[in-house]
Amino acid sequence: MPASILGYVLRFTGWHQAGLAALSVAVFLLSAVPLELQRRIVNDAIGKGSLQIILGLAMTYAAVALVEQCLKLGLNIYRGWVAESSVRTLRHMVRAADTRSAEGLQPRSAAGVEVAMVLEEAEPIGGFTGVSISEPLLQGGILASVIGYMVYLDSSLALLGLAFFVPQMVFVPLLQAAINRRAAARIVTKRAISGAIVEGMGPGGGDRGLQGEPIERVFGLNMGIYKLKYAMNLLMNLMHHLSVAAALCLGGWLAVEGRIEVGTVVAIVGGLGKLNDPWGDLVNWGRELSVVAVKYRLFADAMDRVPRARSH
Repeated sequence: MPASILGYVLRFTGWHQAGLAALSVAVFLLSAVPLELQRRIVNDAIGKGSLQIILGLAMTYAAVALVEQCLKLGLNIYRGWVAESSVRTLRHMVRAADTRSAEGLQPRSAAGVEVAMVLEEAEPIGGFTGVSISEPLLQGGILASVIGYMVYLDSSLALLGLAFFVPQMVFVPLLQAAINRRAAARIVTKRAISGAIVEGMGPGGGDRGLQGEPIERVFGLNMGIYKLKYAMNLLMNLMHHLSVAAALCLGGWLAVEGRIEVGTVVAIVGGLGKLNDPWGDLVNWGRELSVVAVKYRLFADAMDRVPRARSH
């Protein structure tokens, strides 16, 4: 098996990743269009008051939204197909490994433990292949296109709102690293519990796998992950709302002074709102990548320990 999760993704789903990337690009290229249409609708409603223009822009907005949602639907279904196909491939590998162990090339008990662990981890590993490349491309593209559009409209107002994302560049990696360490320790601990349970099934094994200490350790690690994850979400949401409040305050004042159009303020505030979801999705993707990378290394190590079939 490839040495890394990225190597596995490229080897087994490379061409499909190209198709997913093309759909992702199409989606994020449309992401700033609704903001511009909102700006024009507001400005035309206040300035010209032309019902015909407003109606035309509204219909265009609806058409763009429909196309964007249809592309997202296709992207999500394609991602699901790639993910499930990858899970199926991994499970076939597990079945082949189990068959080889049954031929006497490896102790049955040891192979059974490996197969049980690998089968549980096949789904998250395979599931990640559907979003491994398309997700950061899509969400990063949305961030880039929306930020670029906001700066084009009014650089000072846009940069004021974006300044509240700077603290997140500091605390998000720190909190995420702490989550990753606990997630890796949890995987190793659960594997140790699984091995102890199977070993305890033998004569005189007792309840070796169900001793309290490792179970309590998993509980403590899980609670630590929950606390860190939700604390990070709280701080991210707080920064987002502060950026919107700052943009509304400065933008409202500039609009009263006649130095900026109301539609521009609406578009920038809408853009800030549109940044929160892709930024959060990128953070979640990074978290998933870290956990899946650990699971994949354990998966690959277990598969490599299974002997190759005898040649007859």
